[in-house]
Amino acid sequence: MISIDRTDDVILTEPEPTAMTTVTLKNRERRQMTIKVYELCGAEDRRFSPFCWRIRLALAHKGLDAEFEPMCFTQKDKIAFADSKTVPVLVDGETAMNESWDIADYLENTYPEAPSLFCGDAGRAVTGFINAWTNSTLNPALIMCVLPDIYDRIDPMDHAYFRESREKRFGMTIEAMRETQSDALARCDGALTPLRTILKSEEWIAGDAPAFADYLIFSAFQWCRIMSPAEIVKAGDPIYDWRERMLDLFNGLGRSFEAAS
Repeated sequence: MISIDRTDDVILTEPEPTAMTTVTLKNRERRQMTIKVYELCGAEDRRFSPFCWRIRLALAHKGLDAEFEPMCFTQKDKIAFADSKTVPVLVDGETAMNESWDIADYLENTYPEAPSLFCGDAGRAVTGFINAWTNSTLNPALIMCVLPDIYDRIDPMDHAYFRESREKRFGMTIEAMRETQSDALARCDGALTPLRTILKSEEWIAGDAPAFADYLIFSAFQWCRIMSPAEIVKAGDPIYDWRERMLDLFNGLGRSFEAAS
């Protein structure tokens, strides 16, 4: 079974673990004053991982404060304490865990008094489908639209690793990928049809108000927005209008991170 590697931001795949990594940390207080999240960071403090954005938004939705610790692709030693090679890694009291879906589930169960991410069992099931669609269809459609631009905006310390791993994975140089970006954008537009259809009649994917289903999909567009000037969706598109609403949530949390230019 294959899953998208969270550390490598939907560009590299590796065998899926049989279960999430959850570690009980010793010599910590039962509950920290602040939750800590390790997340991927590019040059100029670009926090671009879509999986990490899912957790940023989930925490904001729950009204939970958190400290975000940046790390580069080649700094996996930072999360070795959690027996993880992927981000996000969340540390809350004695618990350290990875996998964005499992972290969201943990937050939902640990902080039930805060607004729900899933809005009940039926909502959780539908959100699970959205999670699978985003990982298997949306993210792969977006990657070739923005991969060369990601290379341009990651920390220089990661350039050699990024080039070697991506060129091996896709069987072409980053320069060759750059030449195919226009075609990739055209193909991606077709993949967005189901999402566009829903948003023609609904303000939010989750229903009456935004929830984790919206955060899953928005995080993919935010990844592109921060790392690439490519015009994935244009003004007048229902997806564009929804993305604008998403950027305004939580006092403009999404807009507080500069778009690539």
